Amino acid sequence: MNYILFDGASRNALLPFTYTRPVAEIRVGILTIREKWERHLGYSTSTVTEDYLSEKFPMVELEKNVMINASCLPSEELVEIIKTLKSDQAIFHNDEPIAFYVNEGKEVDFENYEIIRCDFDVLKIQYTWDIFAKNDQAIKDDFKLVTEGRESQIIPESNNVIASENIFIEEGVELEFTTLNASKGPIYIGKNAKILEGSLIRGPFSLGDYSVVKMGAKIYGATTVGPYSKIGGEVNNSVLFGYSNKGHEGYLGNSVLGEWCNIGADTNVSNLKNNYAEVRLWSYETEGFAKTGLQFCGLMMGDHSKCGINTMFNTGTVIGVNSNIFGSGFPRNFIPSYSWGGSSGFTTYLTKKAFEVAKVVMSRRDIEFTEEDEKILNHIFEETAQWRKSYDS
Repeated sequence: MNYILFDGASRNALLPFTYTRPVAEIRVGILTIREKWERHLGYSTSTVTEDYLSEKFPMVELEKNVMINASCLPSEELVEIIKTLKSDQAIFHNDEPIAFYVNEGKEVDFENYEIIRCDFDVLKIQYTWDIFAKNDQAIKDDFKLVTEGRESQIIPESNNVIASENIFIEEGVELEFTTLNASKGPIYIGKNAKILEGSLIRGPFSLGDYSVVKMGAKIYGATTVGPYSKIGGEVNNSVLFGYSNKGHEGYLGNSVLGEWCNIGADTNVSNLKNNYAEVRLWSYETEGFAKTGLQFCGLMMGDHSKCGINTMFNTGTVIGVNSNIFGSGFPRNFIPSYSWGGSSGFTTYLTKKAFEVAKVVMSRRDIEFTEEDEKILNHIFEETAQWRKSYDS
């Protein structure tokens, strides 16, 4: 069977992270959503996404296909039902399609489908804040998936360890003189990762391959640090997709950083309003500030965005793609893509300069900034121009 992950109705509610990737490429827990489905299904998958992303993330359609809503995270129960799908059958949960069978070239009309109602809970990533809010369960689910039937590397004796049975270390890890407390949730350390001396880590926690926890870091769960990233200072319930750095002192809480982001030294993110009120977060869907239902919510930062030293972010700040924030004071809590500046004002960050930085940053990880990447980022520049109209007027 050929499995295809589609973006679904949540795609726009997951901006700015889905400007640069399909929903399936979002990391929550240890793995990306695509990686979770492929491990559960035992098959590779492809993607139905926005046209401008389809060259980098192409769809592969065969004679028989099952389409799966990528905002839904897999479980054994859900996968078991999906694997039994037959022609003209669809699985729905709360009037939303979860998965459906489709033959090549055939139009989908659910009125002619046999609808299978999903009467159990499905973990969904529908909004940006779900990425950190549901990261606790996602790490626990992924930990079981990734480690079942395998043996962890031995934890060096110099470390202070609580609940070692909930800790899994891949090969090549450097880990000495740290405290690992997995009593509240599992701790997973990826291949060739490093946790430097004096770090204090409480699970659930996931550290991706080749990533580094800097000396003296204080990390509270549920936190995910994707591959090739650096983390330091104080971090609580946050997700870094990968190739991003928050390597210095300062606080980051209840936040999500995309790829190729950098947080300057001593940057602090507020995750609680002074009046303890519900946090509202900028919504690209409604073009206004949406209720999150959360008391704690920090920073949402899209790919390739960065901030200078001593930056301060208000509770519930959303930053688009390829923005650069610096200076004293609190900048606004919605910063459009390709913005350059801070609390004193912004100008447009021109693509030529932004791409020069991207090429240098990516080359440091031996990754090429391709023509596909440039086309995608140019499209985002044009698509988000409406939010920058006031800059140059």
